[in-house]
Amino acid sequence: MATVRFENLRKEFDTGKIVAVDDFSLDIKDGEFITVVGPSGCGKSTTLRMLAGLEKPTDGHIYIGDEDVTDLSARKRDVAMVFQNYALYPHKTVFGNMEFGLRMSTDLGKAARREKVEWAAEMMGIEMLLEQKPDELSGGQKQRVALGRAIVREPDVFLFDEPLSNLDAKLRTTMRTEIQRLQDELDITAVYVTHDQEEAMTMGDRMVILKDGELQQVGAPKHVYQHPVNKFVGGFVGSPSMNFVDVGINERSGTAELRSESESFVYETTAFDVADGERYTAGIRPEDIEIVESGGIEATVDVVEPVGSDNYLYLDISPDFIARVDSAIEPTVGDRVSIDFADEDLHLFATDSGTSIVAERNRITATV
Repeated sequence: MATVRFENLRKEFDTGKIVAVDDFSLDIKDGEFITVVGPSGCGKSTTLRMLAGLEKPTDGHIYIGDEDVTDLSARKRDVAMVFQNYALYPHKTVFGNMEFGLRMSTDLGKAARREKVEWAAEMMGIEMLLEQKPDELSGGQKQRVALGRAIVREPDVFLFDEPLSNLDAKLRTTMRTEIQRLQDELDITAVYVTHDQEEAMTMGDRMVILKDGELQQVGAPKHVYQHPVNKFVGGFVGSPSMNFVDVGINERSGTAELRSESESFVYETTAFDVADGERYTAGIRPEDIEIVESGGIEATVDVVEPVGSDNYLYLDISPDFIARVDSAIEPTVGDRVSIDFADEDLHLFATDSGTSIVAERNRITATV
């Protein structure tokens, strides 16, 4: 087990024309499960590969425990990586795949290696597959072999590079639970890269959000969801995405009135210390919106999208403005409805920087 520390990490490609990771710093505790999420090309896999020793940083340092491993080769780092495409040797049996790392990186004897492989295989529920080849296995079985191959080495750090993206939805859920169980049992530091924000939120002790190679926010999933530090995080975390409306401020007697140019959105609040005449972007999550009989914001229903226990109501307040309501609420397209939400569920972002006004006021930092 070990801590991991990134210090001002930077990675350039094409002689500096492409900056994949820029000034990335993060401390990971011993035994912590960190999920790294962001849009395609944000630098999450590059960061993981630098930690694994598969990419060399342009600048900055990486520490595993107290050791600076920045210049160490991959084989000299006590890490084990699980890849998206399983990366199994097709000509070797399951046993041979799981044993290979032990043969290459330890001086264990044959009997000791077999004992460890059988231990890991039993933990993964694949002990009956040890003599089979990868092309005889299903996708879920291959991923279990890949996990077992990592477990058998008992590394200081587990690295996962989108390991479940090739699996169907039901199997992804099962394997997600399996990975969490294993990490809890083994108490090994883990860094898990994914493009799936649901995975990031349900699996991680903390989640890391990247954009364009830059760290946006780090924190417990619930904290990040409730207190996004900027508009990007607010819109990226949560499904459906946060609704955004550009508003101007009319201030009178301690109350700030938020009004969009089209006046489709007019809302009075005392939650923000803002100046008259300023412009901001208001954010409200679809699940925080309720349908009321009167007194709320009036809107026309453009689309009704049933999704099982909920209905998504697309409203004409702004592009893709969604209210997530109970499936018992079934307006017809073209109906006028009245919506409302609590003051504490409203987010306000600076138009130019995208910074959250609440985060700025309460000094909520990007790293928690």
